Amino acid sequence: MSEDNLLIEGRNAVLEAFRSGRTIDKLYVLDGCRDGPIQTILKEARKQDTIITFVARERLDQMARSKGHQGVVAQASAYGYVQVEDILQKAREKGEDPFLILLDGIEDPHNLGAIIRTANLAGAHGVIIPRRRAAGLTATVAKTSAGALNYTPVAKVTNLKATMEQLKKEGLWFVCAHMDGELMYRVNLKGPIGLVIGGEGDGVGRLVRETCDMTASIPMYGDIDSLNASVAAGVLAYEIVRQRLL
Repeated sequence: MSEDNLLIEGRNAVLEAFRSGRTIDKLYVLDGCRDGPIQTILKEARKQDTIITFVARERLDQMARSKGHQGVVAQASAYGYVQVEDILQKAREKGEDPFLILLDGIEDPHNLGAIIRTANLAGAHGVIIPRRRAAGLTATVAKTSAGALNYTPVAKVTNLKATMEQLKKEGLWFVCAHMDGELMYRVNLKGPIGLVIGGEGDGVGRLVRETCDMTASIPMYGDIDSLNASVAAGVLAYEIVRQRLL
């Protein structure tokens, strides 16, 4: 486990972290351990939809900083998350059409940090990430964002597709980056919008892509067929900026 993850070890410490409202990204529990205190911790974890992983003692000993973990280790977020509604409220307070960036499968913390930095500079009101298959708000993300994480709210949701469908009811429409999409200069990117960026390996997932209203491609003339995810986010975000300035 990397050094920038905040670890909480021991049953009492982990339980109090959950009950205090601390954001816990992942919970690691000793495989086969099902006594009363562990069941209480698991109950709290499920309330928060925390990712729970049962691991062997050797693995738990390896990731813990001490032998006093008592069969449970929690990985806490270095920064707090907000609700999606908080991001929309930020747009309302500024009197602007909402501009959100949604990330599907961005697991590299450097990419996440770079995208948050771009989101801030491009005037996006916030970033939305899924609970699974996604980098969390670690110290590496904060450092790569060059301070933007202090100003750009990030929401973590259980289901990206369901969140998009709910946001459509709020008047947003969605465009995702896809190499087979319409050339970005020909896509109307004005108004309340959510820009969806996928991971470098698989791109935007099928269900999320099908929920988008449009797909946009970035013109490329080199010998390789894709950009780094954070670079693609920057290019498309600033096309949105350009069109808003017209």
